[in-house]
Amino acid sequence: MKLPSVALLLISSSKCLAFMNNVGNGNSHSCSTTSALHAASQLEQLAKVTTLSIDSGDLKVIEKYAQTGFITDATTNPLFVSQAGLSGDPIYAKLVDDAVQFAISANEENEESTLALAIDRLAVNLGSSIASIVKGYISTEVNPKLSFDTESSVNRGRRIISMYADMGVPKERVLIKLAATWEGILAAEILEKEGIQCNLTLIFSFVQAVACAQRGAHLISPFTGRILDWHKAKEGRTEGILPEEDEGVVACKRMYNYFKKFGHNTICMPASWRPSRGPGYDLDEILALAGTDRMTIPAPLLEKLEACDDPVPRMLNSIEAQDCDEELLGQGMIDEKDFRYRLNLDGCGNDKLAEGIRAFIGETDKLEAAVLEKIRVATSS
Repeated sequence: MKLPSVALLLISSSKCLAFMNNVGNGNSHSCSTTSALHAASQLEQLAKVTTLSIDSGDLKVIEKYAQTGFITDATTNPLFVSQAGLSGDPIYAKLVDDAVQFAISANEENEESTLALAIDRLAVNLGSSIASIVKGYISTEVNPKLSFDTESSVNRGRRIISMYADMGVPKERVLIKLAATWEGILAAEILEKEGIQCNLTLIFSFVQAVACAQRGAHLISPFTGRILDWHKAKEGRTEGILPEEDEGVVACKRMYNYFKKFGHNTICMPASWRPSRGPGYDLDEILALAGTDRMTIPAPLLEKLEACDDPVPRMLNSIEAQDCDEELLGQGMIDEKDFRYRLNLDGCGNDKLAEGIRAFIGETDKLEAAVLEKIRVATSS
């Protein structure tokens, strides 16, 4: 259902009207400002029905929101690691220098393996710093260049966990992030059997989510906003849409419901947010998925949630999920042929997965170039 901007408030169905009244007010135009005389903030309300993570690599920002008591976890990705490594900030420069010295002292066989170790160590250094701030999970991503290499992804995951252990961070607090390619899903299956928990990221299609759950992934990260982006671009859509009809919201709700109906323990943690109804309605997707297992949210949107005290009704729950009309996929275990076939039929999943991997590799390339220069300077002196 597409809505022109002049008619965004003229909702015909009572269900949509209730959603707009109770959930859709999380925007800059109509949100009530929190005060001592008002109800709890939307951030506090949301934290009661969904475990919240901050999506950031900025240690000061993470600490700020961890102190609220509403944020328990933190997620990072190659972009955040790259930004930290290239920032020049003394705090992060120290993390980079330590990673370089660690890699050099390991006496790796060649420059390429030294660089790979330094990049992993930098990610762990950042993650370890974050672990000292939040009390829950931290996520550290395997080099995205290995997204189609199961064996190497497994080995990198083990190495990352080993480095965390050496720094006093138990594996129970670490999620190894892997792109949800077929090879990444198989890598997660292997690691999970070894007690290493995984976060399968770049989820844009239903088949990715189901395959991850069937093979025991601890957690998935569907990218709600990027799913919406794809459909808007495909249809040439410029006007707003109701949050409950937002394709990203629909996809995440479907994944959550399937997991609950068929007894999968895989956590559904949406990420990447867009305003369903357009500018000024930045919290639409977040509020439309209130009640999902977990969410990871960037600081600017956490700030908006903290500044508003409009009601946050629960939109997803495991009891209602039992009544969804989803059928068991792949007889309970999708194989490679079925996975690739279904993913290729899903334009959004296929396109956005490739785009996401390319983007993460691009950020990794920038960081590798800078770290390699430091390695060469250090080894030539």
